[in-house]
Amino acid sequence: MEIYAVDDKENRTAERLIAVLRSNIEKVIIGKPEVIAHAVVAVLSGGHLLIEDVPGVGKSTLASALAKSVGASFMRIQFTSDMLPSDIIGISLFRKERGEFEFIPGPIFHNFVLADEINRASPRTQSALLEAMSDGQVSVENITHVLPRPFIIMATQNPQEYHGTYPLPESQLDRFMMTLEIGYPGEEDETVVLKTTHGLHSRLDAIDPVLSLDELMRIQAMVERVRVSDDILAYIMRLVGATRESRHLTLGVSTRGAIFLKRAAMALALTEGRGYVIPDDVKALVIPVFAHRVVLSSSIGSLGGRSREARVILSDILQFVDVPL
Repeated sequence: MEIYAVDDKENRTAERLIAVLRSNIEKVIIGKPEVIAHAVVAVLSGGHLLIEDVPGVGKSTLASALAKSVGASFMRIQFTSDMLPSDIIGISLFRKERGEFEFIPGPIFHNFVLADEINRASPRTQSALLEAMSDGQVSVENITHVLPRPFIIMATQNPQEYHGTYPLPESQLDRFMMTLEIGYPGEEDETVVLKTTHGLHSRLDAIDPVLSLDELMRIQAMVERVRVSDDILAYIMRLVGATRESRHLTLGVSTRGAIFLKRAAMALALTEGRGYVIPDDVKALVIPVFAHRVVLSSSIGSLGGRSREARVILSDILQFVDVPL
């Protein structure tokens, strides 16, 4: 089957819809346009998102605003140490009157799932998300159940608190397309928040859907048709190779990470009204796509420290890897 490139009319339509989506989210996440842009890119790419930051900066609000803006079904799961896999994916109950088992879907059966404080759950429970994140399905009692489309996991964790937490293994981190940090707002932006927020949920309650799920899925299909030249692919591979050869890293970026960087760059190009990827698209996404995938050679005492140092190393790599002209 021939795949057609995105034409100019489609570019303009997608650019307009994406701009409306970003503007809608900016009503509740004040002064963080780059964070919102990257989160939207992850959603348009169909990728899962890990948001690492301290409490109270809007991690859960960003996830909720994304889901509400596209009219998606949304479920927040508060992860705790006593949570079981069945609490997430569901269980099979035997119905005596019918003489058969009935599957009771868990909270994961929604378009957007917020895995809040994911690192508080045990490794066994965390692993319940692996099949869902990779294949968009879950298996219970040897029966496969397909999850709704689109399906996106948005997980949060506090990198500064470790009591009673279980760090995500590298295999699960690698399934997240991006890791984002929101950070504290600037003084002027925070003043706007104080002036316009009068209740715990007042800002989020003002969010209305601006895209339908069908429109979102059409844009996701358009992302697949954005052109990526051989020069851009070679540039991505040089960046990946540099992470594997760096003396500062014991583990470089996986092939999945390279694929995610390409997909994310395709989505970013579409948000800018282009049907083709340029080097700046790739450069803008290297840190959010790669930072959680690399392992530092030095021993870092905290995941927050690891994340910050990984960003510094990746910034240095961006400086010396040749950029296609």
